[in-house]
Order: sequence, then structure tokens, then C-alpha cells
Amino acid sequence: MTRASGTAGFQSQTDTVSSSRLTNAVAASLAVAALSLCLIVTLTVLSTKATMAMGLPV
Repeated sequence: MTRASGTAGFQSQTDTVSSSRLTNAVAASLAVAALSLCLIVTLTVLSTKATMAMGLPV
């Protein structure tokens, strides 16, 4: 069984499927999402520490 030339694996020619503006928009939105996730985690940790420092009301 022989293989046709140019059909093996990733050796075929690739075409550009997305524009650079789309790539930049996706990268920017991922950066904003990562930053907001870090902010949420930081606020959660700080509020948990503050709650534990207050103690239980009697």
C-alpha cells in the first residue's frame, strides 16, 4: 500500500484561517479573564482571613 505525496501528517501546506486582529482580540480577552480571576481569588483570600480574624460573635 503506497501513500500519495503530500498527504502525510502535518507536512501539507497550511492556510491562514484567522486574522491578526481576531488573534489579538482573543489574546486580550484571555488576559483580562486571567487578571480578573486573580483579583477574585485575592479578594476571597483576604476576606476569609478578615472573617477568621474577627472571631465568632457571642
